[in-house]
Amino acid sequence: MGVFPDLPDPAREAAEAFLGPSLTVEEVTNRRGSAVWKVTGPAGAAAVKAGHGEAGEAATAREAAVLGALGVDYLLGSGYHDGGSWLVTRWLDAPSTQELFKPVRGGAGGREEALSAAVELCRAVADLHAAGWVHSDLQPSHSVHTPDGVRLLDMSWAWRDGFEPPKSFQGGIVHLLAPELAASIGAGIMPVAPSPAAEVYTLAGSLWTCTTGRWPLDYKASGVDSDQLDAVQLRARVASGQVPLDAARPWPEVQEVLHAVLTAPGRERPSAADLGDALARL
Repeated sequence: MGVFPDLPDPAREAAEAFLGPSLTVEEVTNRRGSAVWKVTGPAGAAAVKAGHGEAGEAATAREAAVLGALGVDYLLGSGYHDGGSWLVTRWLDAPSTQELFKPVRGGAGGREEALSAAVELCRAVADLHAAGWVHSDLQPSHSVHTPDGVRLLDMSWAWRDGFEPPKSFQGGIVHLLAPELAASIGAGIMPVAPSPAAEVYTLAGSLWTCTTGRWPLDYKASGVDSDQLDAVQLRARVASGQVPLDAARPWPEVQEVLHAVLTAPGRERPSAADLGDALARL
């Protein structure tokens, strides 16, 4: 994770305003110019994220702006300091969608809870789309299931009309990109503009990965070793639409629904709400 930067003083002060003094600070992650700490005080816990370096500072500042525009109830503060930007949120002590599917992947049951989580996630994404936003970087670990509903995490690249991501954004994790979005990026169309339809592909792909523990596309079946390809080459493969879906079917009923989404042309994909309804009917 590299050497952690110092916790920014203004971020510490913002956390203390909500949690009380004498904070306990725990290092969580430090990658791609963004460090995260868990800070705990008399009134509970919070997450502090600090971006350093040009890319990290911009991403953290943009995430704070997105959370502010969305009016989420867990943003406690944000700002700049001499070394970059920072934000403080409540610590969402809840399992991710990926974690809730762990018993399914291990063959230990848990299907009822996992299916409920899948439906909840689809409806949370549908609500985001209805508000005019696209998350742009959905992944199995980027959603947590709290008692008050699903909270979507890592919102640095979320956008709506008039609030586009910077040109440095490459569309999120390659293995979950919709083919038409991968083709657009490959053609050099910038900034990347993921649509709700493209995001529904990513949503279905994330749920597929939660179910199987593997990426949706089976590169080896198409004669490709994905570990030997860079992101540009992988996007070209995804854009081709010629890579078949992975053959593993630990949960056929759910995967049949997801298969229909992952193989449909973009214009024929269901909405996130419709996908949630289809899963709910199971």
